[in-house]
Amino acid sequence: MTSPGGGTRFALVAGTTETASRPGISAAGADPDLMAVTPAADAELVTYGSPVRTGVTPVSPSGCPTPALVTRAVGELLDLDVTVVDGGLAEKTGAPTVAVGARPGKDIAEQDPVPTAHGAFTAARQFGRALPDDELYLAETIPGGTTTALGVLRALGEAGMVSSSLPENPTEQKEALVAEGLQASSLDPGDAAGEPKRAVRRMGDPVLATLAGLTAGAVEGDTAVTLAGGSQCVAVAALVRHGGYEGPLGLATTSYVADDESADVRASADRLDLDLTVTDPGFDRSDHVAMERFVAGEAKEGVGMGGALALADRAGVPMAEVRERFAAVYDGLIGDAPTATPEEGP
Repeated sequence: MTSPGGGTRFALVAGTTETASRPGISAAGADPDLMAVTPAADAELVTYGSPVRTGVTPVSPSGCPTPALVTRAVGELLDLDVTVVDGGLAEKTGAPTVAVGARPGKDIAEQDPVPTAHGAFTAARQFGRALPDDELYLAETIPGGTTTALGVLRALGEAGMVSSSLPENPTEQKEALVAEGLQASSLDPGDAAGEPKRAVRRMGDPVLATLAGLTAGAVEGDTAVTLAGGSQCVAVAALVRHGGYEGPLGLATTSYVADDESADVRASADRLDLDLTVTDPGFDRSDHVAMERFVAGEAKEGVGMGGALALADRAGVPMAEVRERFAAVYDGLIGDAPTATPEEGP
């Protein structure tokens, strides 16, 4: 899967938004330092299998780890070719990154929360167009990202709700914050329909802008694109559709997101004409603490977990083998390094 000029590339876009610092919006937002470092740590974990510079492995107090460990486990099994793109990191990462000019996003209640959106989109588009791969799986890691995804969807006039990394989805709080952001940007729902750059600049985050640019450029270069994630990737698809692209586009997510009735990602995929792939890792067949927390409704998705699982399944790797490797990665890290709260916001 790593041959130059073909095969499959897995790209992770990592960044931050100050929206995550709102109380209750992101678990990582409880500590601004952890909020800033988690995407950088995720990039290191996926790339190296350990937090080489940040020194932390994001894990919730209950023991639920960052989904980056699942993606890393699959990466080891498949020898995935991984590229990390800096989509607005607030903290430096030890992982090699591609720069597109993105800067950390501000709170979406500000008038211009993503001033680098246009430039990041353009640079990411150029990079995506130049990639020589047959197919591209695009993933994200950003605290508070589902809330900014909802902001983009509402600015575009799209229906539906986003998922949550918490067992209970705080939908009312998300809608209230999005309404605050729309007012600050002098927008009504749907005012940015057909204007994806305006939508993501006024109501989104730099990771969404970067992912949308990568997607647009890749499909222009005849590279098949699968968005590897849940609600945030739905928002990316909406941005690309509102930019005029009507061709094939995939969405690969976990059963935990697909089964989240508060979000109904399946309906969103239908509306946006996405080829949906749902993979169940079978974590309910294990009593390992890391897997138990996913089954209990924590995390659900992130850092390309759904896409990685889909690639493993397509390659014929049994989910039992994925679970075994995931447990080994988890056990090899937890206890050997400091831990932090999980990167996914509600």
